[in-house]
Amino acid sequence: MRFSSAVAAAALAVSFGAVSAAQAADAMGAPTAKLTLTAKSADIGVGYTWGEGKLTYGGKTHTFSITGGTIAAVGFSKIEGTGTVYNLHRLKDFDGTYAAAHGEATLGQGLGGAVLENRNGVRIKIETISQGARLAGSAQGLTFTLK
Repeated sequence: MRFSSAVAAAALAVSFGAVSAAQAADAMGAPTAKLTLTAKSADIGVGYTWGEGKLTYGGKTHTFSITGGTIAAVGFSKIEGTGTVYNLHRLKDFDGTYAAAHGEATLGQGLGGAVLENRNGVRIKIETISQGARLAGSAQGLTFTLK
């Protein structure tokens, strides 16, 4: 009797885990594009980020520039990232300022990730590799502009 109760409880827990993963995917929206980017950040209290990237959308590759800033950061780092873009239904909706809570502690090489969102509802889930020496823990705003 106890064994069957344990199996039922385990099955129930697994089904809740599957529902949570499905709900998390639904919360991001539909994957519609991919991107890669390379950026640099230099900071002394207030920081500045610049770089460029490539967006693959609708079977075509588009280049874009990156500018932005952070508050409460110090150091320098080079960031390379790949990401999945969600809810991009028109190319012009990609342009804009993306906001994210951001944290980075890099000494040598580090891994990171973020979810960015702009006012058009476009979301980007990005994974990054950074190199340098930088400590940041703040809100970040990055502006992506198609070239």
